Amino acid sequence: MHIDLSNTSVLVTGASRGIGAAVARAMGKAGAKVALHYRDQQERAAALAAQIGPSAEIFQADLSSVEECAALWKAVAARFGRVNTLVNNAGIAISSPLEAAIGGWVEEWDSTMAVNLRAPAVLSRLAIEHFVQKGGGRIINISSRAAFRGDQPAYLAYAASKGGLVALTRSIARGFGKAGILAFNVAPGFVRTDMAKDFLDQYGEDYATNDIALQRLTEPDDVAPFIVFLASGLGDHSTGCTVDINAGSYVH
Repeated sequence: MHIDLSNTSVLVTGASRGIGAAVARAMGKAGAKVALHYRDQQERAAALAAQIGPSAEIFQADLSSVEECAALWKAVAARFGRVNTLVNNAGIAISSPLEAAIGGWVEEWDSTMAVNLRAPAVLSRLAIEHFVQKGGGRIINISSRAAFRGDQPAYLAYAASKGGLVALTRSIARGFGKAGILAFNVAPGFVRTDMAKDFLDQYGEDYATNDIALQRLTEPDDVAPFIVFLASGLGDHSTGCTVDINAGSYVH
């Protein structure tokens, strides 16, 4: 099945690497105009935009800042005029052992929540305002299997932030469907990305592969097609759903 996203525009946060980069490439291949958000990897984002072609542009923002979240949305909407899909992909995973001092632990908790949950909430709020004016749109949030089965003790904040993202997605879906606004949650398991590297270095790749039903770890390109499908409108009646992409490590 060929999906044609011509005449649509997509904002992908955290698009300079990993799942975000794979999603941006897949969106561009399907014909969409793609806004690639990055924080500090400008060269990687620019190289990816060049690879996708003239339909892709890069936008910088530190999503830990509410003001920069708002400025990002404003810049993309001003450039493209109409945004059809928001993909909240950017996220951080900080190892915060419970043995650490409480002050530093709380600081890392707050940093995780700011990027993984508050930023998607702010961008979703702005997207909803835009979509109401423009006749609808789609929000696709990238959470994690950790939202459902939990995570290691050092990653309590990560799991909690992703659980909040699931509830945010469902609330948007239920609250704004009649306005033509759809919301979906994609929950990957272990994916071979730069962000997962610290975890894999800490616990070992055997730990990850022994925890899945398939022979190899999930790659970013295994996730991207589902997000393109959800952006196409073909899955609108699954609004509010979670798509699990975890190689059988968690089934619900």
